Amino acid sequence: MSADKSYKAGVKEYRDKYWTPDYVPLDTDLLACFKVTGQPEVPREEVAAAVAAESSTGTWSTVWSELLTDLEFYKGRAYRIEDVPGDSESFYAFVAYPIDLFEEGSVVNVLTSLVGNVFGFKALKHLRLEDIRFPIAYIKTCGGPPAGIQVERDRLSKYGRPMLGATIKPKLGLSAKNYGRAVYECLRGGLDMTKDDENVNSQPFMRWRDRFEFVGEAIQKAEQETGEKKGHYLNVTAATPEEMYKRAEFAKEVGSPILMHDFLTGGFTANTGLANWCRENGMLLHIHRAMHAVIDRDPEHGIHFRVLAKCLRLSGGDHLHTGTVVGKLEGDRNSTLGFVDQLRESFVPEDRSRGVFFDQDWGSLPGVFAVASGGIHVWHMPALVTIFGDDSMLQFGGGTQGHPWGNAAGACANRVALEASVKARNEGRVIEKEARDILTEAARTSPELAIAMETWKEIKFEFETVDKLDVN
Repeated sequence: MSADKSYKAGVKEYRDKYWTPDYVPLDTDLLACFKVTGQPEVPREEVAAAVAAESSTGTWSTVWSELLTDLEFYKGRAYRIEDVPGDSESFYAFVAYPIDLFEEGSVVNVLTSLVGNVFGFKALKHLRLEDIRFPIAYIKTCGGPPAGIQVERDRLSKYGRPMLGATIKPKLGLSAKNYGRAVYECLRGGLDMTKDDENVNSQPFMRWRDRFEFVGEAIQKAEQETGEKKGHYLNVTAATPEEMYKRAEFAKEVGSPILMHDFLTGGFTANTGLANWCRENGMLLHIHRAMHAVIDRDPEHGIHFRVLAKCLRLSGGDHLHTGTVVGKLEGDRNSTLGFVDQLRESFVPEDRSRGVFFDQDWGSLPGVFAVASGGIHVWHMPALVTIFGDDSMLQFGGGTQGHPWGNAAGACANRVALEASVKARNEGRVIEKEARDILTEAARTSPELAIAMETWKEIKFEFETVDKLDVN
């Protein structure tokens, strides 16, 4: 028998064991939807079964030790296939996994199974994990956000509006003292929080301990002057977990109420451990998604960000970057709203128009603030308030610090634009449609906003979205 025929026979064996179209998923099953593009001439059922097998108990051949366990209990089951709208080559494969396949409270273990070796399987041209339904029994084993939306609002005494942030620029090259000065100017001008950029760790030009000390001084000074609670996301991402915890302890000492972690480059093991530490130490945890587009931007291969967002809510984080829809970064509006719901709501119903493939019950797990960040400025404010609502962090980098009058003036412009947009919304106005009138009216009493509007009036990021929803 040729190698090709032998290989296809192995795939057929998967179908006999793992293709179960009569299976009705249990409430305790973990459900996954994969977008599958198989090799030519391999039937869909065989490819779907291979995905179920390789991500659970299967191997390419029958082995004698199968007789030593109950594979009918433990195996994953490909139970449904659907066409992908507008794509004749790909299809959706739905797989049910018994909950006992996964270690309790371990996002690491879930992902190792679902997106492990199967993504390199030869029967596949492309494979993308589109969505997961976590059973409530599994969610109850996970710690989730260290604080959550309501507890964070209570600690910071900030209600009735989105919060405002800024990423300090330039992201690399400032001395620790000048970095602290930039933080202070942003906070005293009206922002609630400022932020280390994702690649600010402990470089030769600014060692982490020096940055933490100057930032702590900036926070205290801004709080004294404004009478408001302030914070800065001190990035504790490090080369080792031991170093990460050392930085976290010092961040607590200098008085910032919040830490930051790069959850994908740092890894889910480090992230879950840091979330547990924050919960025990009364600290908030801001999560950056550096590296996500390497994983999620290809519409045919990888992991959709809605899955990464769900995993982060389980692993632990109080904020998560989600893109802006209107800014410089990739993001379809309906798709973004779909995974923002997964971060904040207690129950999210299936809604294919938002890319949500399963009902998801989050039980009493706290919600996560959605962070809109990337190429936004005051002209975007009414749209951002409409899209993201109050339980969000609207985070401006150049859109604060690019103000001709400096950081404090840029922060003031952001705050005036936000409060004007929230006030207009609360009055029942359609603020996206009336954005120009709302901002122009507010700018009459705020020269900082007027200058910001003039500075950024022509700046737009009008590019076609790469990763679009699969809808007709």
